[in-house]
Amino acid sequence: MKWLAFLIALVPLAATAAPRQVVMLHRGWTMRIDPADAAAAKAHPKAARWLPATVPGSAQSDLMAAKVVPDPYIGLNEAEIQWVGLTDWQYRTTLRTTPELMARGHIDLVFDGLDTFADVRLNGAKLLAANNAHRRWRVPVKALLKAGGNELIVTFRSPINTLQAMVLKTANPLPGEYDSMFGDEPAGKQTSPYIRKPKYHYGWDWGPRIVTQGLWRGVRVEAWDDARIDALRVGQEGLTSREARISAEVEIVAGTERALSVAVDVTGPDGKVTRASRNVTVAAGINRVAVPLSIANPKRWFPTGYGAQPLYTVKATLIDGGEIDSEIKRTGLRNIALFRESDAAGRGFAIFVNEIPVFSKGANLIPFDMMPARVTTAQIDRVLTGARDANMNMVRVWGGGYYLDDAFYDKADELGLMVWQDFMFGGAITPYDRDFRETVRIEAEEQVDRLQAHPSIVLWAGNNEVLSGWSNWSDRVAFKKAVGADEQERVGVGMAILFGQVLRDAAERRDPDAVYWPGSPSSNYEGKPDTDRDGDRHYWDVWGGKKPVEAYLDSCPRFMSEYGLQAMPDMKTIRAFAGPGPLTPASPVMKAHQKYLKGEGNDRLLYYIRENYREPRDFADFVYLSQVMQAEGIELAARHHRACRPVTMGSLYWQLNDVWPGASWSSIDYYGRWKALNFRARQFYAPLAIAAERKGGATRISVISDATTLTTATWRVRTMDVDGRVLATRGEAATLAPLSSALVATMPDATLFAGGDPARTVAVAELIVGGRSASRVLVSQVPAKGMALPDPGITAQWEGDRLTLTAKRLARAVWIDFGAIDAGVSDNAFDLLPGESVIVAVSIGAGKKSDLAKLRRALTVRTLAGVSALAQR
Repeated sequence: MKWLAFLIALVPLAATAAPRQVVMLHRGWTMRIDPADAAAAKAHPKAARWLPATVPGSAQSDLMAAKVVPDPYIGLNEAEIQWVGLTDWQYRTTLRTTPELMARGHIDLVFDGLDTFADVRLNGAKLLAANNAHRRWRVPVKALLKAGGNELIVTFRSPINTLQAMVLKTANPLPGEYDSMFGDEPAGKQTSPYIRKPKYHYGWDWGPRIVTQGLWRGVRVEAWDDARIDALRVGQEGLTSREARISAEVEIVAGTERALSVAVDVTGPDGKVTRASRNVTVAAGINRVAVPLSIANPKRWFPTGYGAQPLYTVKATLIDGGEIDSEIKRTGLRNIALFRESDAAGRGFAIFVNEIPVFSKGANLIPFDMMPARVTTAQIDRVLTGARDANMNMVRVWGGGYYLDDAFYDKADELGLMVWQDFMFGGAITPYDRDFRETVRIEAEEQVDRLQAHPSIVLWAGNNEVLSGWSNWSDRVAFKKAVGADEQERVGVGMAILFGQVLRDAAERRDPDAVYWPGSPSSNYEGKPDTDRDGDRHYWDVWGGKKPVEAYLDSCPRFMSEYGLQAMPDMKTIRAFAGPGPLTPASPVMKAHQKYLKGEGNDRLLYYIRENYREPRDFADFVYLSQVMQAEGIELAARHHRACRPVTMGSLYWQLNDVWPGASWSSIDYYGRWKALNFRARQFYAPLAIAAERKGGATRISVISDATTLTTATWRVRTMDVDGRVLATRGEAATLAPLSSALVATMPDATLFAGGDPARTVAVAELIVGGRSASRVLVSQVPAKGMALPDPGITAQWEGDRLTLTAKRLARAVWIDFGAIDAGVSDNAFDLLPGESVIVAVSIGAGKKSDLAKLRRALTVRTLAGVSALAQR
């Protein structure tokens, strides 16, 4: 057996206290099946031997690297990896001490993430038993260290097997989220409600079931003498144009009572440094020291579209003769408020940033991967930049995943993307025992401390759909009836304490500059959750309830935080997991990568395609039409929400990104490829927009402005046939008030369509600013499947990497594709009016040579009329 050792070398102890030393323990790890799990070791002998391990990582990713298990994202391989989550695992490394290390006053072993039931032993002595993947675990180890090698072993117990006996003997287990499709848990007998672990690992309707285990975040040794900084929080006491009063709250852990100095330096975006310090005497244990500072002429942080994103660096230094520890946070200065005033439509839900009522435009964000340690900064940047480029200003970090790495929030700060941050509760009903609440309290305080300085975080929400599910969902109603009034009260009160007190206290006390909201959807315990009149809304009557997309127009919710339609990903993404063979929506591999309705969700996709569009002609056409259906359905809803301003003040569709390659509600797929929806979002979330809502034989025309100043514009509606003959034109000048929506016209069908043939006539509503079309939307009397759309006669002309497309006749939902060539385009999923041209920049990625001849040969243009016969020049 080969032992890998990591040498911890520290500088000799000086006359004064030495600085805290940190050594990351990310090398020299091995892993195997725990020998105590004899059945698993016998069934999988390759995994019973010590294998190289990557830390941070997971058992699944280590076994994939060792080629013991296949990639679960490919083909039908998800089933082949299920045994890993049902097995116990050991991780091992060796620490070698030095005399310098042993001379330090304190030596701690710190785990930033243990997933999840983990026993940690050092030289055979048990250090800790972890049970919460969302927590940091710190334990002093100096007394257990010896000269030379020290064996560190972490044993992970299967989350399912650890809890299953208890769950199976419970007559009425707590309602969870999604039942397993692999037979490892009986339906309705889920273990996930009882564990603090990312809930999406147990499978969701957009992702696989991969119940991970392992050292999923960093591991380190920290050596210190007299005191160390445990946390740094940055709070605002006041913010005006002339002064920002902030407080740096430093949490200090001291070994003994002693006198120290705490210095705080704030470096502004212009490089100017503001300094303040305090001399304090700290007691043994935890001490909190607040250092106030005043910043002259502060620069405020704004959401994208409303101003710049200047950032300040805050450094706290602990001084005992010399510098013994420091902590750095980056922050931005802004005022956040949630306005909830009552009105004729109910009670408002408007987020104000720096006294500006911001209409929140964006999407919900799920985890980036089933194995979080695999997520790269480039992956985060690609998705968040894609959101900003689609004119979004908010993402909601959904509560069924995990608290994301700092790189995510750093990027959101830089891009000006507001973050609605859920605490990690995905929908399951929660236990009510005190031990559960206590571990959640520690988790929440640690996570708020870690993240609260980020100006992008404007709202903390207690959970996703726990409260609304408890009130409304059929399985919860059945549970309450089955357990009786007393147990129902205990469960309900437990959740009220958890979300109304424990998490509220963690957020409001440790991050008072952001808003706390007890759940999503919620009415803040002031009424029934998930209604149009109060709080935020999750609307799934469309898609889940099979209502037509036009049902989005039926109401104006106060804040729409979830709604969505599925679509297939790009064909290149599909080929990456499905291979080169023939495919249909019912192919086993396509059903395996469609998690809605346990693999039958492609029938729902076909249902919505057939509602408004033609029958798919082949599989590629099915993929294309699914994306058009998704994009145009969400566009209808989002423009309506914006037209409802100020009653509605937010529209966040489900969902922005993917956790693996497959069918889902995302607008950017797992590999970062934009679906039609993300291109359309850039149009319907544009700062200046027009909405045309046809309902009941009449169309309402509204003009919308997110600008903070008056905008002079013209709205225009042209009625034309598919060949370009204009039947009528109407419009007038309009002055768009700042931060507003205004109804400018209501037109009955007879007026709007001017007697044109319904199968050949469209109305084109446009907002014209500075002589150019700032926003445009098409309206027809019949759905696209009832239109007699001719071949649009598209011509393509290349000039270098710029492609110009021109249509002779109406081209609906133009989609540019280059087959197997992974080329990007600057625009896609647009309509071309008769005689209209568009110029698109084409790129094939950094470091790759553009072969114009190959691009020309591979170019395909689809429209709702079919694949166009291109004339290329």
